[in-house]
Amino acid sequence: MPIPHTDVMPEAEFDTLTVAHDVGQPPAVDLLTPVDELPALPSSPDLVSRRVRDELMLDGNARLNLATFVTTWMEPQARELMAETAEKNLADRAEYPQITAMEERCVRMLARLWHAPQPEQVRGCSTTGSSEAAMLGGLALKRRWQERRRAQGKDTSRPNIVMGANVQVCWKKFANYFEVEPRYVPMEPGRYHLTPDTLTAYCDDNTIGVVTILGSTFDGSYEPVADICMALDGYQAATGTDIPVHVDGASGAMVAPFLDPGLMWDFQLERVASINTSGHKYGHVFPGLGWALWRDAEALPNDLVFEVDYLGGSSPSFTLNFSRPGAHVVAQYYSFLRYGFEGLRDLADQSRGTARALAARIRTIAPYELITDGSELPAFAFRLAPGTQGFTVFDVSHAMRARGWHLPAYDFPAPCQDVSVLRLVVRTGFTAELAAMFIADLTEVTHGLHTVRPSLAPLIKPLVAT
Repeated sequence: MPIPHTDVMPEAEFDTLTVAHDVGQPPAVDLLTPVDELPALPSSPDLVSRRVRDELMLDGNARLNLATFVTTWMEPQARELMAETAEKNLADRAEYPQITAMEERCVRMLARLWHAPQPEQVRGCSTTGSSEAAMLGGLALKRRWQERRRAQGKDTSRPNIVMGANVQVCWKKFANYFEVEPRYVPMEPGRYHLTPDTLTAYCDDNTIGVVTILGSTFDGSYEPVADICMALDGYQAATGTDIPVHVDGASGAMVAPFLDPGLMWDFQLERVASINTSGHKYGHVFPGLGWALWRDAEALPNDLVFEVDYLGGSSPSFTLNFSRPGAHVVAQYYSFLRYGFEGLRDLADQSRGTARALAARIRTIAPYELITDGSELPAFAFRLAPGTQGFTVFDVSHAMRARGWHLPAYDFPAPCQDVSVLRLVVRTGFTAELAAMFIADLTEVTHGLHTVRPSLAPLIKPLVAT
């Protein structure tokens, strides 16, 4: 049910020093070209805002961006709440205790959603996105491994982390920034994510953890977390080495609980030590917001948590930054209250239903064939049938961009680099009408490329957006 609009107390008058009427203003012509040098004089706020808006019109339409998983639509009430709290610093917990309380409530909601055995013992925090949340999860894995090795009198200088070659770039950053050897399990033809049969060959006593992906950005597929945990159970029985699992649920951790209740992937599995997700993806909040949760205090070593005294208040902190707006936490709390379990399930179901319908329709358009069909994440990948001549997926992406659609094309990692795909992500706000227009444009573009066969591929292949 919509929440009624509540009027907000107007802000104080603008600082007269900022908008003084007697300050000379440059002629409008001075603002017609892009500016990369600080102007000498102030300008009219209306003039500058119009100039900035005019330039932003050259950007793509976010609703037509089929590359990104991030939220591009929110209700007006949520937008208003974000605007009203944008100036409130989440780090200043003594001054804004209610936002702090909302953050803690969101952590408890997620702990229950992800079947934590004892939700009140779960440690968790909000972050600027899943990249920060993933790095915090990886850092906790490394510190736990170091503590265990020191207690055993063993060397701690060569940690490694095991993951599929399909991981998001944040895990490559983690390995680089925090000096952990990344061990990527390569793809194989027909297997485009981590599976238990290839996993343990990459593990040893120096493995700090295994990263599993609940919703690969390459094709929208879920990795079999339960089977991977079972393989690690067997590895521990054979070697004595206990390797924890972190679940990167950037997208899937806000989809699977609602649409795949029988799927075992979360804290129901004892080997899962931590989970991250993006509130700004299927959590229905504008970027950037992430969440990181640990099963219990043991999973997050105390020496990583700082007790921060700031402006008269003391609170625990485990983040890679400090000041940031509380608006995103407020928006997450709003979306949880606004939709509830049933509402979030309906939104996820609508997105998955649209994705599967689009996949089924694309399957009928020659010469495309599906890699995935949208039955896990509301996203799927498809390619040109082997042997297609005259154009590539990069030509398709380029031609669709000319019609306003951002449909990314990319190659899979080696040794599957010969597999080039297009990927489509469905989010809330991608209506049936937009889907119909997309199919019409894709059909026309494909027919035109079949007929004319131009070479439209850009010189630089676009990167995968997330």
